[in-house]
Amino acid sequence: MKSAFPKTILLLLIPAAICSFYAFNKISAKDNTGADKEKGIIFIEQDWNKALQKAGKEKKLVFLDIYATWCGPCKMLKKNTFTNEKVGKFFNANFVNVTIDGERGIGPELATRFSLEGYPTLIVTDSNGQPLLYTVGYLEPDYLLEFAKEALLKK
Repeated sequence: MKSAFPKTILLLLIPAAICSFYAFNKISAKDNTGADKEKGIIFIEQDWNKALQKAGKEKKLVFLDIYATWCGPCKMLKKNTFTNEKVGKFFNANFVNVTIDGERGIGPELATRFSLEGYPTLIVTDSNGQPLLYTVGYLEPDYLLEFAKEALLKK
């Protein structure tokens, strides 16, 4: 018995579906969590030296997020707090933001230098990398903003 669905239609639908999928993912500003990346904190990824140089040029403090890929609170921070529009505006205006995997690249060196007690660790440093303030664990957006404002007072 022959199929009621002609093969030629199927051959036309599959490429169209694939193209639609890629086009949607290219133009979408949302990450895989559904959060709008463009409204949140913009991070330099895995490049501590670049962050320090940029902070020196812009006369800003550095906001450092040290995380682990397996860490649940780290994932929540990235999904719920770093993507918050109010948090993004404040941090992007006042800090050079850098995120570092504590278990690869320069991460283990920074974890030792800053005597990490757990993940995520959030540290504000001057442009020379000297720590001014730090906290460990997940923070809701309003608490992260309070932390940032306290760090700016130490500047």
